[in-house]
Amino acid sequence: MTTLKDYLTYAVQEGASDIFIVPGAPVSIKTDGQIKHIDEEKVLPYLSEGLITELYALSERDMQGFQQTGDDDFSFALPGLARFRVNTYRQRGSFAAVIRIVNFEIPDWQELHIPEEVMRLSELNSGMVLVSGTAGSGKSTTQACLIDRINKQRACHIITLEDPIEYLHRNQKSIVSQREIAVDTVDYLSALRACLRQAPDVIQLGEMRDLETIRTAMTAAETGHLLFATLHTKGAVNTIDRIIDAFPADQQAQIRIQLSAVLCTVVSQQLLPDVDGGLVPAFEIMHMNSAIRSMIRDCKTHQIAAAIAAGGAEGMISMDQSIMNLLRAGRITWETALEYAENPEQMQRRKEY
Repeated sequence: MTTLKDYLTYAVQEGASDIFIVPGAPVSIKTDGQIKHIDEEKVLPYLSEGLITELYALSERDMQGFQQTGDDDFSFALPGLARFRVNTYRQRGSFAAVIRIVNFEIPDWQELHIPEEVMRLSELNSGMVLVSGTAGSGKSTTQACLIDRINKQRACHIITLEDPIEYLHRNQKSIVSQREIAVDTVDYLSALRACLRQAPDVIQLGEMRDLETIRTAMTAAETGHLLFATLHTKGAVNTIDRIIDAFPADQQAQIRIQLSAVLCTVVSQQLLPDVDGGLVPAFEIMHMNSAIRSMIRDCKTHQIAAAIAAGGAEGMISMDQSIMNLLRAGRITWETALEYAENPEQMQRRKEY
């Protein structure tokens, strides 16, 4: 393969999630969590510079900012092929890039094994829904499926704030305004503040990165909007603690009260290798009830895990129970279950029982 477009086309045909262009290694793709070389020829610095220059030409983006700072994030689409989310960077003085492949079509939530209990969150009219997990755990895809269901079933104004846009939503029953950070607006905070003057019913916030964005998001949820946001945290308890800890100590009591009132659900997810060599998601689901609201207000978040485990009748499930369900269904191995469990010792006792 000689051109960047050849590599992009091959990666899409192979169902890859990412393409890696790094000097000193062959051009590679990631499929089902595994790195695979497209060819065996190592990319020399002049070749990587040529490929990345071609990348900027395809996206019609100026390279000047990247050349000055050594880092850049952007996205572009090739009609009939896919949309690509790009991070370019310098390493050891040479140009490198990681390209995420995003298909034009919103994936089918059932094929992705997203539970109906998660998809029912699309029926909410107000409040805050948080989707958490580590990088690459599928948070953006879960959000996209929820927005897609709302778009198909309800007549409302949906505003998405993304960095960059990953999935393209066509107007169906709803009107969807998609804004890309650094292209359509300066940053998340500016976009979110402006968003509140744009008559939204549903807001999708790509990530809550700082105190002011979190504060404004909570205000949006308080004032009658349905807000979906993501956090790079693992587990519902850590997600709640992360939000509270973002604020100074003298404000945290008030934030606990406010969060306990506006939060509806926390969905935490991770992707596990399945027995067929692919990936399967495990979900922890925490719905707010009076007990959990009290735990947040009273600084007893360490008790929430037990409330989730006991909340099956309300649609809640712990991460370890979700993993155990995958194990019992034959989707994952015992070794995988232990590796990804939050409490491996308790998982061992469950199996023995």
